[in-house]
Amino acid sequence: MDSNEVRQEWAQRSGKYSPDYYADYGPSRTSELLGWILDYFLDRDAAVLEVGCSSGRHLAHLREQGYENLHGVEINEEALDVMAETYPDLAADGTFHAEAVEDVVEEFDDDRFDAVYTVETLELVPPESEWVFEELARVADDLLITVENEGEDDRRTEEIPVDYVDGEFPLYYRAWDDIFGELGFTDIYSKPAEMDTLRVFRPAEYYS
Repeated sequence: MDSNEVRQEWAQRSGKYSPDYYADYGPSRTSELLGWILDYFLDRDAAVLEVGCSSGRHLAHLREQGYENLHGVEINEEALDVMAETYPDLAADGTFHAEAVEDVVEEFDDDRFDAVYTVETLELVPPESEWVFEELARVADDLLITVENEGEDDRRTEEIPVDYVDGEFPLYYRAWDDIFGELGFTDIYSKPAEMDTLRVFRPAEYYS
């Protein structure tokens, strides 16, 4: 299965890990952590982008906290329909793009968003699309947050370690502190969990 086929499969995903699945699951501990981090660093009028927002459970939690300038990118168009049913106020007031991140991120202005975050999304980006990491760094003005499965320490090897979701969808383990460090960001906080590691990055110039 090549990268285009993988994107198409995620764009049509049903059942486990589908938009309905996450809508039924609702906001999580990760949603709360994201809310606490944003509250610590930003005002409630901050522009916030989630890459891979699915049906919007994390953004819905932020909206309940008072954030209104919310944006999302999601490859699965059905997710936005599920969002409209599950979180109608978020769907009506937010700005959403039913596209792959590769197809939309270059359209955003430099420093467009006060915060950009991803939850189990960048780990799905294939090697030929790694240029999007630089684009995300470009559009993130203050905070860049990753909640991704990083695998073991062997992720720092030249060849990207890869695992497979359901035996067919590739999952790439990367050292995000290295990647975004090279793009001008400082890893100021990390919190390992059972599957993922949450990392908070800010521009290195803040700490020079």
